[in-house]
Amino acid sequence: MDIKATDIKTLRERTGAGMMDCKKALTEANGDNAAAEKLLREWGMAGVEKRAGRATNEGRIFIKGDDTKIALVELACETDFVARNADFIAAGDKMAAEAYAKNYTSPVADLEEKVKDMASVIKENITLKRVVQIKAGSNEILHCYTHGEGKLAVVVTFRVDKAEAFQDEKVKTFIHDIALHIAAFSPMFLDRTKPSAPWIKEQEEIFQAQVDGDEKMKGKPANVIAGILKGKLNKLMSDLCLLDQGFVKEEKIPVAQMMAAVSKEAGAKLEIADYLYIKVGEA
Repeated sequence: MDIKATDIKTLRERTGAGMMDCKKALTEANGDNAAAEKLLREWGMAGVEKRAGRATNEGRIFIKGDDTKIALVELACETDFVARNADFIAAGDKMAAEAYAKNYTSPVADLEEKVKDMASVIKENITLKRVVQIKAGSNEILHCYTHGEGKLAVVVTFRVDKAEAFQDEKVKTFIHDIALHIAAFSPMFLDRTKPSAPWIKEQEEIFQAQVDGDEKMKGKPANVIAGILKGKLNKLMSDLCLLDQGFVKEEKIPVAQMMAAVSKEAGAKLEIADYLYIKVGEA
């Protein structure tokens, strides 16, 4: 019997089962949608839509690529058990490979369909949380690091004025160490030029309120108060900006200073062009 694609789509939308399962059910039910839906429920393949409201705080990040292009796919699920499921991992790896090959920069229908099919088999709410594509520019290199069975991923983009510097072992080590550093300290900004003016204003207002509510600050000269407020903002920036943070292996030395030292040894100007930090369960 010839099963129409529209009937498969209708049954899929009503039950949440995979497309091939819907087609099989309709075939066995001679095209009767109600009978096909009953078959799917008997087979235990319906109910994905009912699971769609469940929280997906677990998951895994999948990465495919090299030092010039990287595709990243994050799949979210309900339980850690599913995140470690072999079928879940294999599907995520395939999706990352497809995103890499087809240059996907965001979730697309093709991948969403695969996720829905997988959810119908695993019987847990699974969502495609994000798809990211990163490409290196001229004299740039990408380096990725994943931690905790794909719970956290970092991609850092480095740039040099002499491409051959990327072959220097000290540079290679430093690049990897920076990826480790980002994973450990999750900086909010690359440097002090990145925070927006409204964000900075909000922090200043918070610090001003703190000072206004501190009895010890009463009667202090305006210039002293201004200095205290500036110091608070500087301290916040050093905590949140990657280049100002203490280097993961030498916490008393800022990342920027360590990078300058490595650059000098390599005989090339090394800089962090950008970075991406993603942790499962976080926006």
